[in-house]
Parts: sequence; C-alpha cells; structure tokens
Amino acid sequence: MSGFDKREEGFESKFAHDADLRFKAEARRNKLVGAWAAELMGLSGDAAEAYGKELVKEDLKEAGDDDVFRKLRADFDAKGIEQSDHQIRRTMDEMLAKAVEEIQTQG
Repeated sequence: MSGFDKREEGFESKFAHDADLRFKAEARRNKLVGAWAAELMGLSGDAAEAYGKELVKEDLKEAGDDDVFRKLRADFDAKGIEQSDHQIRRTMDEMLAKAVEEIQTQG
C-alpha cells in the first residue's frame, strides 16, 4: 500500500469516526432538549423520557435540525408555552455543546 493509499484510508476512517460522533452528539442533544421541553410542558417520568425519544426519531426524518425545531415549535404552540424561535434554537445549540462535552469526557 502506497503512502497516498494509507493517507486516503486515514481520511476515510476519520470521516467515519467524526460522522459517528456527530450522530451520537445529536441524539444525546435531542434527549437533553426533550427533557428541557418536557419540563416546560409539565411532563415527567416516563412521559418526559418518551418525549426525548420522539425528538430523536424526529431528527431522523431529514438532514439538519429543522425537523426537531418544527416539532418543538408546534408542541410549544399547542400547549401555549411561550418560547421564542431564538430561545428554542439557542437551547438546542447549548444542549449540543453539552452533549459533545459528555461524549468527550466518556472517552
């Protein structure tokens, strides 16, 4: 195997690893956001956990975060919960940072 082939294989391996970490971080973020949203909506216990799992599934529908954002926005509106679009997106960003940190500290 030439040096170029080894380098290419290394890039492919890093890309796959980064994609896996991104998926795990986004799934964890969705669970964290789900817990935040569930609390605002008065859900607790199994219902709160189920809501977090719903957000994880919702995120699989399309690329990006818009599917999760739309679900949160619709659910908040349906329950009459005052949260601006900016607040929802900011919380999603904060929870993603927390999820990445948690994954990195797990090793």
